[in-house]
Amino acid sequence: MGRFASAVVVVMNRRTRNKLCIWIIVIGLINCLAYTIVYAYVGGDARNGEITEDGRYMVRGHYLRGQEGKETTVTRAAWIYSYLHSITIWPTQAAVLVAMLILARPHIIATMKEDSFISGPTFVTVSITIIVLVVSVTTIWFLLDFMIELSVPNSWQVAVVAALVLGGLASAFVARRRLVRR
Repeated sequence: MGRFASAVVVVMNRRTRNKLCIWIIVIGLINCLAYTIVYAYVGGDARNGEITEDGRYMVRGHYLRGQEGKETTVTRAAWIYSYLHSITIWPTQAAVLVAMLILARPHIIATMKEDSFISGPTFVTVSITIIVLVVSVTTIWFLLDFMIELSVPNSWQVAVVAALVLGGLASAFVARRRLVRR
């Protein structure tokens, strides 16, 4: 038992889990579609743009209006929205990938039973871990860049706290998975 003895474990039945995964996929795809529509309408995103020295907020769209992109002036609110939406793309797409892996897990396990250098459950676990790690780093990188662009004081400290929170969430997920298997 040890240190996780008091943890509450919620076990979902397969049908509920599958419905949840499908909803996560739908929401992730809607977010991606919304991002694409806003990107095309505004002419780019704030992540590729900048705040000029004279205080104008610019978005830039690569390959929409030329090979190097064209800058468009937007309001501060539109720039912040665009940047934040650029940040949310990473975790939502990661959630879509993880949900797809969870839905495909029985098929992956069945396919990777024989003549495989790695077992199906290990493949799924390693894949989810890599997705979470890469997306965590990318999200923190985008968030840090966003705070620096807006001249947020103590940006590095905020990024470290965000990294610790994401690391704690990932650790809790792994610990929960180990508890459920016992």
